Amino acid sequence: MPDFDIRPAAADDLPTITAIYAHAVRTGTATFELDPPDLAEMTSRFLKLKHGGFPYLVAAQNSAVLGYAYAGPYRPRPAYRFTVENSVYFTPEAQRRGMGIVLLNELIAQSTQSGFRQMIAVIGDSANAGSIAVHTRAGFELIGIHRNVGFKFGRWLDTVMMQRALGDGGTIAPVERS
Repeated sequence: MPDFDIRPAAADDLPTITAIYAHAVRTGTATFELDPPDLAEMTSRFLKLKHGGFPYLVAAQNSAVLGYAYAGPYRPRPAYRFTVENSVYFTPEAQRRGMGIVLLNELIAQSTQSGFRQMIAVIGDSANAGSIAVHTRAGFELIGIHRNVGFKFGRWLDTVMMQRALGDGGTIAPVERS
């Protein structure tokens, strides 16, 4: 049994979420943002997803947020409305403890329950073996690599594209989300 809880993210979690993401922006290649967004921007992003009916979750241990995950629109055009892109971030101390797969699986379950049919992972940096492995364990398949599309920390970076079906996937027409 995991020693942490997964729950919906709340506004009170946003300072910690902002700090987790700022660390990822400043030190890693999982995101191609170059400057960490401030709390106001992260709050705006959170509210947009929440009001759009997208799942946004945190992993917490003893009330301390250690990581977060959300699903958001894959592309803005209406034909993509049943496809989501996922994001998952953890504090450095929480990484490689098995939390990522649990949080990602719950995000998949909630996205499926919300009526989405496909989930796309756009993984920054083809050397990000941990994220690629977690997504593979969660049922994602490699669909391609965009080579040398980002430039960060003085080097070119790839993005790894992975995908998994949610629920009935593309086998039957979806039910419109309300």
